[in-house]
Amino acid sequence: MNLQTANLLEQAQLAHAASNWALLLQCLQQLMADRRLETELIFLPQHPQLSSPTPLAWAIDILTWGDFHQRWDVAKLLPKFGREAIASLLEILADEDADEELRWFAVRSLGTFDNPEAIAALVELLQTSANPEEQGIAAAALAEIGSNAVSAITKLLKRENTRALATRSLAYIRTKETIEPLLSVVRDADLEIRAIAIEALSSFHDPKIPPILVEALSDLGAKVRKEAITGLSFRPDLREELNLVDLLLLRLYDFSIDVCLAAANGLGRLGTDRAATGLFRVLQSPHTPSALQIEIVLALGRIETSASLEYLRQVFEQITSIAIWQETINALGRVEQLSLKPQAAEILLELLRTNCLAAQHAKLKQAIALSLGQLGEMPAISSLIQLLADSDLAVKLHAIAALKQLNSTAAYQQLTQLAADANISPQLQQGVAIALREWELSSSF
Repeated sequence: MNLQTANLLEQAQLAHAASNWALLLQCLQQLMADRRLETELIFLPQHPQLSSPTPLAWAIDILTWGDFHQRWDVAKLLPKFGREAIASLLEILADEDADEELRWFAVRSLGTFDNPEAIAALVELLQTSANPEEQGIAAAALAEIGSNAVSAITKLLKRENTRALATRSLAYIRTKETIEPLLSVVRDADLEIRAIAIEALSSFHDPKIPPILVEALSDLGAKVRKEAITGLSFRPDLREELNLVDLLLLRLYDFSIDVCLAAANGLGRLGTDRAATGLFRVLQSPHTPSALQIEIVLALGRIETSASLEYLRQVFEQITSIAIWQETINALGRVEQLSLKPQAAEILLELLRTNCLAAQHAKLKQAIALSLGQLGEMPAISSLIQLLADSDLAVKLHAIAALKQLNSTAAYQQLTQLAADANISPQLQQGVAIALREWELSSSF
């Protein structure tokens, strides 16, 4: 052992004796950084030069008494100590008086060992712990271990009292080895187990899974149906093969509002004109809850086809809810396809030109201005300038913000010209003056 190592050991012993966990951690990190010392310092039960506990005991003491950051750093060193460290961590978990944060670190640290003993310990904790949060940490730790933990967890599926926890653990892991165990519980009597399994399976592109998801659309449990809808909506590659649009349209009439909302969201994600037509049909119904109407509006905006935008235009003719009008205006402002932005902007500009009921509310005019600014279509400049004559200051300020977003230079030029025009209304003169002051203030910074 060289002099530097001997000095580090002596310094570590003194730090341990003084409970100086920061210095002890620093010494331990330096010692463990030298791979040649691992066998000498770690795997021997006691080094002849050590009169105090071994480095493993030092690490456990830092984990036990250190602050959060020291615990976090020393936990990274524990896997180097092998099986002995697992035994020490289990001793912590066996101590009923150990604080919650320490137990959290002990469980989390077990997840860093790709070791059968660590897996068995975590599985046992899943079975025996009465603390749901601790069980969740154990499940997450098993997920960190990954594939090697699957066989141990799968055995727990056979026991009724551990099946739910085992299913949740498999759902955390998300490797292909979990597919078969999860498939074995998709028809379990427990609703929660079925829902967890369906949600987890949805993340895999395995040919055995889509038929299971389609079957789950008719499950008696609303939560299961909802998870199946979400999973299938992320499979546009199967849209035509499985007739997904029609399957999800049926779920718009589900007894559960949560399922209906998931179906609307999913149809927006699948994005076809047929989906848009079905969504608008439900939107028009006087029996459709407002929450579902709003979700349908969002879905129509997400579809982004000329047909879906036309349906959004008709919302202002056939629906009388201010809340839904506002969501529609917001959805139009979020259109991203360049070819559809002019159509979206024209719908909003038409609202202002015709002064329909939706354009007579201050909050809606603010939303229209914001959406026009987001769309970035230059023909909107003149209509936004006209909003400067509005009696509501917030409307004026939203119009100014939209003009700056569209084209600050072009808007400023038009405002300057209007300021010199004596024929404009006093209201517009005042609005133009406010806008020009805003431009001057922003340019001064």
